[in-house]
Amino acid sequence: MKKIAILGSTGSIGTQTLEVARHNGDIQVLGLTAGSNIRLLEKQIREFAPVAVSVMDEDKARDLAVRVRDTDTKVLSGMDGMMKVAALKDTEILVTAVVGMIGIRPTIEAIRAGKDIALANKETLVTAGHIIMPLAREYDVSILPVDSEHSAIFQCLQGESARSLRKLLLTASGGPFRGYDREQLERVTLSDTLKHPNWVMGQKITVDSATLVNKGLEVMEACWLFQVEVDQVQVVVQPQSVIHSMVEFEDGAVMAQLGTPDMKLPIQYALYYPQRRFLPGDRLDFAALGSLTFEAPASDTFQGLSMAVEAARAGGSMPTVFNAANEQAVRRFLNQEIRFLDIYDMIGSSMDRHQVIPEPSLDTILEIEADTNQWLESRW
Repeated sequence: MKKIAILGSTGSIGTQTLEVARHNGDIQVLGLTAGSNIRLLEKQIREFAPVAVSVMDEDKARDLAVRVRDTDTKVLSGMDGMMKVAALKDTEILVTAVVGMIGIRPTIEAIRAGKDIALANKETLVTAGHIIMPLAREYDVSILPVDSEHSAIFQCLQGESARSLRKLLLTASGGPFRGYDREQLERVTLSDTLKHPNWVMGQKITVDSATLVNKGLEVMEACWLFQVEVDQVQVVVQPQSVIHSMVEFEDGAVMAQLGTPDMKLPIQYALYYPQRRFLPGDRLDFAALGSLTFEAPASDTFQGLSMAVEAARAGGSMPTVFNAANEQAVRRFLNQEIRFLDIYDMIGSSMDRHQVIPEPSLDTILEIEADTNQWLESRW
């Protein structure tokens, strides 16, 4: 019986992780956390009977505690509660499916408690990779990628020498606005942005996909996960989302991982690694597919990728500024307070004002996040 906990169990990755647990029948869910969706969390408690859950909103946590008082599940709240769930005594692997920098501290807590990490939270490595990766090595903890692209690379590297790796090829769908120019982007709406052509994801990551910020975050994350330089990561648009990513080796061979766009595959692979198990769902039909196409990303138009690469090259604290500015911009775009192209302006202006701090501590990272948010709130 594999024992897991999930940070962000009511979100897209969290609910799909529970689908994997439900299908396999040999996963015990010991802990769950959510932001405020206590209605769904209550259903999850009654189905999976976790030892403990945590809700970030303290009022909602009190409400949930009343709702589930007939169960044995302990209800916690806030960041302290999330960290306690992350480090539950008998958990073997923690699925970090929360969105944003809120995932950093509980991930560190879990690593120190000796838990393997199934990582679906990009921001943890983007902003604190210089802390997380050495810590994982110190505590002999595995960081197992859940993002489809990083899982694809991880799968392609099995049995291969890291020294033979020449380049990582991260694939991108291009998002809902592939082929648009800047003038067309001036007119796009929130509704347009949330219509991803291939993947069903949470709202934040769907917006990030449209701006190509998501692909930029993945470039930075890949550098930490696979110990490569930013110049060794190339983004290729693959509109059908069939090739999830590729690896080029020193001899010129390229290995790719293909499959239907289904996040349950990388989730299940991370949970059972190195074992593969049957997963129900559609299979690729190459005859019906007909062809696969490739394009270079339009980085001049979709500036999220080029800004992310700039932040990665600057290093230190700059990725934190990039990420914090994007998080606020996306939140305000989802609230329909700003336009689509304002997201780029908010990120760019935040990066322009920042003086890079090399090797920032966790406290410094969180201070930079707060400072970036305050500066943007005073000017937008």
